[in-house]
Amino acid sequence: MKHHSKQKKLGRTKGQRKALLCSLTEALVDHGQIKTTEAKAKALRPFVEKLITKSAEDNQQTRRLITKRLNGRKATAAKLIEDIGPRFKKRPGGYTRIIKLPPRLSDSATEAIIQFVDINE
Repeated sequence: MKHHSKQKKLGRTKGQRKALLCSLTEALVDHGQIKTTEAKAKALRPFVEKLITKSAEDNQQTRRLITKRLNGRKATAAKLIEDIGPRFKKRPGGYTRIIKLPPRLSDSATEAIIQFVDINE
């Protein structure tokens, strides 16, 4: 029985899933938006939003925690803390949006764009 399963498995083991979320987070932070499958976007959203909430305050502890959650990606952690965190400091949550796209032609997988919302919204 699958009681209390909070996270989608995405057909991967725990280590593979963590690596996938870290690489998707890195791409999202670098580019501002990414195109991926809808299931991956829905799994990525809470992971990224928790990191942005933590990055609103800049101190050594949060830098270490965010770097640890991103598997040692220091450049991505620095960009989160220095650019994205202060940008959303006054916003209480909802830092990303998911826009659904038509299915892929090759395998009919539902696709989506996940992106950061504007500050003024």
